[in-house]
Amino acid sequence: MLLVETASLSSHVSAGSNSNQLVVFCLEEQCYALRLSAVEQIVRMVEITPLPKAPEVILGVINIRGRIIPVFHIRKRFHLPERDIGLSDHLIVARTARRTVALVADAVIGVVARADEELAALERIFPGLEYVEGVVKLDDGLVFIHDLDTFLSLEEEKTMERALEPA
Repeated sequence: MLLVETASLSSHVSAGSNSNQLVVFCLEEQCYALRLSAVEQIVRMVEITPLPKAPEVILGVINIRGRIIPVFHIRKRFHLPERDIGLSDHLIVARTARRTVALVADAVIGVVARADEELAALERIFPGLEYVEGVVKLDDGLVFIHDLDTFLSLEEEKTMERALEPA
């Protein structure tokens, strides 16, 4: 299993006090980002074990060094076409306010740094768009900055908690 540790990702970025470091990843033709501070590591795809009674936005769980981590099905949440998960896909392991989670990405582009003034708050551009906290323009187009803390509804969070409880 190839590990791309967060430390090595962030070493490619010159950090300024007013910069935002973002891990950019792709699903289909659209790029998204997570704040680097929330990302623990990026790993190559491993087997995902289905989690009975979990919300449909949870693909299942993975075991990384003895930690059981739920895998978010972001394609389903963003209404993207389903596709088989391949060995070339990556898992982005990140922290929310409540837990560590993993997201399946078609590709991880890398880390970019942008000044505060280059980030646009989403409510100014797309009011009411869920799961996204902002937008940043890169050379290849717009990138939506994903907000993992809003990914699951309260009901989905409770359902996942019950599914993760030991039998």
